[in-house]
Amino acid sequence: MAWSASQYVKFEDERTRPARDLLAQVPLQSIRRAVDLGCGPGNSTELIIERYGAEGVSGLDSDLNMLEAARKRLPGTAFVEADLGSWQPTETADLLFANAVFQWLPDHLDIFDRLMDGLSPGGVLAVQMPDNLGEPTHLLMEESAHVGPWKAAFEGKSVRRKGLPAPSAYYSRLIAKASRVDIWHTIYNHPMADAADIVEWVKGTGLMPYLAQAGEQHREAFLADYLGRVARAYPKMSDGRVLLRFPRIFMVAVKG
Repeated sequence: MAWSASQYVKFEDERTRPARDLLAQVPLQSIRRAVDLGCGPGNSTELIIERYGAEGVSGLDSDLNMLEAARKRLPGTAFVEADLGSWQPTETADLLFANAVFQWLPDHLDIFDRLMDGLSPGGVLAVQMPDNLGEPTHLLMEESAHVGPWKAAFEGKSVRRKGLPAPSAYYSRLIAKASRVDIWHTIYNHPMADAADIVEWVKGTGLMPYLAQAGEQHREAFLADYLGRVARAYPKMSDGRVLLRFPRIFMVAVKG
């Protein structure tokens, strides 16, 4: 699945806010080495550099388009192509930071276990993931998938992202190698111009596999059907805008 940096940064302020909130809870005064896992276009990497300085900070992503955008944004920072499913730091890090990436990897509990081994004592694994599969945005993707001339493409072929484990599962796995684990949820309520803006938001993330499965020949019709459903599910507020409810889960584990 190819990502689009330009589509992603259409809502950069809203997408960066969770990364900023996560970083604020990292209990490190300084770092020797930090890696932004799934760095995307570099917006979260930039936050790490603003707090700790550029020395020792790098980013990685599996998508070349995102890496190109990150390198343009932060030309003095090392960005490498890597698969988070198998990547392991070659030397211990003080901070492994992941903003909205691990929800795409169903086995991320096992990955977290491995990443904890890549931290120095007192180092931090900091993770944020969308926890929004129960929101209308994602439920309506499923509705649109099973109507219209594209529905045959979805029969017996679910593209729905797997739901996240319970917070207790994260805690139990992380605390085995941590001296402290903090887990919390935050629900953001983003004012959006209209329903079309909500569709533009998810076109850069959760809607991508649905559009790919429907096929290019059905793309515009699928989007039109989905937009109609979103418009009905997100009524206009007093100022004409609509409110996008967006739950996210956060966790900060300090290596024991």
